[in-house]
Amino acid sequence: MPNIVIFSFFSGVGILDLAFENNGYEIVFVNECKKCFIEAYKFSRKNLLIQEPRLGYSNKNAMVYTQGKNKKRLIRMIQEEKEKGNVVGFIGGPPCPDFSVGGKNKGITGENGRLTKTYFDLIVRCKPDFFLFENVKGLVKTEKHKLFYNEMKMKVTHSGYVISDRVVNALSYGVPQFRERILMIGFDEEKFKREAIYNVDEKNYFNFPWGKYKRFEIDKILKLNWPDAEEFEENSNRDFVYDVPKSLTVEYWFRKNHVTKHPNQNRIFAVKSGLDKMQRILEGDTKRKSFKRLHRWKYSPTAAYGNNEVHLHPYKIRRLSVAEAMAIQSLPENFILPNDISLTAMFKMIGNGVPYLMAECIAKTLKELVIQIYDV
Repeated sequence: MPNIVIFSFFSGVGILDLAFENNGYEIVFVNECKKCFIEAYKFSRKNLLIQEPRLGYSNKNAMVYTQGKNKKRLIRMIQEEKEKGNVVGFIGGPPCPDFSVGGKNKGITGENGRLTKTYFDLIVRCKPDFFLFENVKGLVKTEKHKLFYNEMKMKVTHSGYVISDRVVNALSYGVPQFRERILMIGFDEEKFKREAIYNVDEKNYFNFPWGKYKRFEIDKILKLNWPDAEEFEENSNRDFVYDVPKSLTVEYWFRKNHVTKHPNQNRIFAVKSGLDKMQRILEGDTKRKSFKRLHRWKYSPTAAYGNNEVHLHPYKIRRLSVAEAMAIQSLPENFILPNDISLTAMFKMIGNGVPYLMAECIAKTLKELVIQIYDV
């Protein structure tokens, strides 16, 4: 029986991949240039009893697959999958600090920014049946980056794809963090139009049902009476007495994932100075630029910890642990990272990942459309 197979690029530790794997896709090829990320990817899959990608792991810069023998090899692998009757998809979220509002802001001229163009080059040269692109909202909210992004949209639509894109917020999908991302879906134009499931406009755009599996309306969620900053007290108890969705709070996820018993719970950055100051920061004071203390009964501002973005535990005198950060990413509690890698790498792996529940909802919706189009 034909499968929906995935070539994953810029895979990181594979949070996006895991959402697809858990929804019936087969990840057959994994590309990630950072060796420690690949090793953590392998470790997590072995622990989850998920088979290794049958076309292997690639530890090369994705740019090498846009030309020469590596390009030919990649195209050959894709063609062989199609000859088997499989539907081939690309998924990827190129590194994004060059487009981030709070990041380097170098755009396409930055080392990471160029990788976004690389991903679209791979799509137009290798011709997968469909693709998913994920990145920061700065790509469409900052004018100079938006010009580049629009060029990439034209690039794929002129190369035979119909597309749909949307800025989505992880909160809508049940993730306990405010995190906006730009997502783009693309399908082979000829096959898509032949099936006529959705109307396609003159720019080759269609309306993908991005919100089919979302759990909350973001505008309504943000207007709720979330708790204000309250006095910090170490190891305190604070009952849930708020008229907000409990499932969107960090404490709910800490308990759901049993973080105190998680193998990565003791992996925590030590705070070497400023402990007295830390104790004076209120629970729920997240307005400061750094050293934000989360409120146990509210969502987190994000789960990306670069640019001095330090999040403090709601009722402990410390920063968040790796296990707690993974809970805020809505990862399953049995997702584990190897403890023999650096803390910096661990938090980068987590923060760079696509929030799991959001990725899962998109994977479900995308699969339903792939099945309609390709009858698999």
